[in-house]
Amino acid sequence: MKKLTVKKGTQCMACLECVRACSEAFYKEFDPSKACLQIIDRNGAAKPMVCVQCGKCAEACEHGAITQNAKGVYTINKKLCVGCGKCKEACPFGVLVKVEDAPTASKCIACGICAKACPMEILEVVEK
Repeated sequence: MKKLTVKKGTQCMACLECVRACSEAFYKEFDPSKACLQIIDRNGAAKPMVCVQCGKCAEACEHGAITQNAKGVYTINKKLCVGCGKCKEACPFGVLVKVEDAPTASKCIACGICAKACPMEILEVVEK
């Protein structure tokens, strides 16, 4: 299974470069609400919250637009997505994106753009 992870024992400095890279790659603008990962405060420390490929979004999709590929990554078929937002509501980590001006939802596809942008090198794409 391919997924984006946070390296253990590393510290996020909340610079938002990962968030910037993600939103700019897929929405062509820096907007934290359009990034498929978020920086949260956990016990007073910044921590990236990333998609763990749990599949809750796929379970909630009534149109079959979210499926798991051979590498274990859940992807959204933009042709089947109707933009209802039920997948976003189902995401227990709050990292699935559905913004008003976009016709479809988007989610982490473990592309690694955010990991490459992180100056602390705390994010990585791994094959499990």
